[in-house]
Amino acid sequence: MSTVNRFLLISILALLLPGCGYHLGSLMHPQVKTIAVAPVINETLAFHLAADMRSLLSEQFMVDGSLKIKDMKTADCIIYAKVTSVQFREVADATRDDGENYHANEWSVSITVEFTVTIPGKKEPLVSTRSVSGSANFQGLGDLETGRSQGVRQACYDAATKVVQYTTEAW
Repeated sequence: MSTVNRFLLISILALLLPGCGYHLGSLMHPQVKTIAVAPVINETLAFHLAADMRSLLSEQFMVDGSLKIKDMKTADCIIYAKVTSVQFREVADATRDDGENYHANEWSVSITVEFTVTIPGKKEPLVSTRSVSGSANFQGLGDLETGRSQGVRQACYDAATKVVQYTTEAW
């Protein structure tokens, strides 16, 4: 038997024989197909954080594909989230005038989000309350408020990715 034929035979057998229990597809509970994202509560002073977090949670569930987004009346489960903290800190500085004027050049933002997933009508949550954090760096050279807003959105994206991961892989 030639080397090519052996390779083809081994390849076909590897495809036909069952593996070690690995499979492709969703890890979500088979009875839960849809999710609703409840309005996010913002317990911080950061502007527009709840809206950003809710839209990014919805986006990340759509990207993941394990659950379809529905409204709160028809969904199999509902995720409730609240942003509990947002923190900014300086990462790098830029001094001018031989160190007389001090300006922060780069900032870091970190947000903390608590979430739980419930099935309407059930007492026990599907996913118990968990806390995740998201972080991002942003520049503050031009308009600091624009940079801050984009940094907060990136931190929300990071946190939303983790929330979706913990929700769909909580089994």
